[in-house]
Amino acid sequence: MTPTPELTVLVVEDDFMVASIHTRFVERVDGFRVVGVAATGSQALDEVARLSPDVLLLDVHLPDFSGIELLRRLRGRGDDADVIVITAAREADTVRAAAAGGAAHYVVKPFPFEDLAARLEDVRRSREALARIDERGDGVEHRDRVQAGIDEVFNHQASGREARERLPKGLSAETARAVLAALESAGELSATECADAVGVSRVSARRYLEHFASTGRIGVRLNYGTAGRPERRYRG
Repeated sequence: MTPTPELTVLVVEDDFMVASIHTRFVERVDGFRVVGVAATGSQALDEVARLSPDVLLLDVHLPDFSGIELLRRLRGRGDDADVIVITAAREADTVRAAAAGGAAHYVVKPFPFEDLAARLEDVRRSREALARIDERGDGVEHRDRVQAGIDEVFNHQASGREARERLPKGLSAETARAVLAALESAGELSATECADAVGVSRVSARRYLEHFASTGRIGVRLNYGTAGRPERRYRG
């Protein structure tokens, strides 16, 4: 299979400083390059037509019309760029609309670099899976490669369902759901706090949390105290 080429990114954000931070984050991830910044929905439509970016980092709150409306217009004219919504908006209706519009991910501000890097890598994996689907060939091995690519794409799109979470050996689906539910309820937890909420050991809770963090399902931030190692805190 031909390696996935460098992926181009358009940052859609009306705050110049925030757009600059997002640009720096993207350019720290190998294989991604920012090709433009748009501060309004109208400008974004023009830049997408001119630059044909592979990925959009899309804010919801724009001066002329919302990022959700921009997403609808892009899909309406047949543009299939991968969209990562990056916003402070947390309302269920906004999240639902982003998902219905085909957004690949939804990231709540503020967030650490690792959160965005994980989402970008997920976009890359999905594109590589699509490339496997288009490979020519025949026989059982080729069929299996194609099916694996299809499964990966659909598992990514089902990010809110258990199908996306192929748990490592030793982790149970029931406890995984309990961990995610505790995190959703609290908003942010340490491994110790999660263990107390779920009723498992701290080591077990950390295994689940680190698994979800590695797949991009949840975010992690470091809480630096007055002494000792920083505490890892997990966010849904």
